[in-house]
Amino acid sequence: MITLTAKELFTFFQEHLICESLTLDEVARLMVYLQEKTFKQGEVIYDVGEIGDSLGFIISGRVQFMGSDQGDVPVGTQETGTLVGEMSFFDRKPRDLQMCACSKQGVKILMLTRAMYDRLKIEEPFIAVNILENAIVSLDNLVRHMGEDITALSHYMHGFGRQ
Repeated sequence: MITLTAKELFTFFQEHLICESLTLDEVARLMVYLQEKTFKQGEVIYDVGEIGDSLGFIISGRVQFMGSDQGDVPVGTQETGTLVGEMSFFDRKPRDLQMCACSKQGVKILMLTRAMYDRLKIEEPFIAVNILENAIVSLDNLVRHMGEDITALSHYMHGFGRQ
């Protein structure tokens, strides 16, 4: 059950530029397909090696990612208003990172399972395409940030930051 009203979720989407082209009525119809899940600080949301059976919208809190070979060292974070879990969800390959709740107050995520997404594609194709477009933008941002990180590392290694 979702504790947000359709109006609150619509406003949240508008403020965080998620599915912002959906109308209030479309957001209300989308809510039928979503599940609200809450995770305590330190709780694993997605684990390394799992194949994604859901993706989620972070409604509150922050998550961090840890690689299997880095131990407990975080390799990235995502905040309220972002989409998570989309890579493994769409390519159906095992996850490379573990995602844990890292906010003291916990993390609230609206989850869309694969079964519900499959229904959504048939019953509400415009909404499904909108979610897919948001996933593409999310992955694009990830790739762009990786490019910036690689460029910064290259500058460091080849002279600007080296001593």
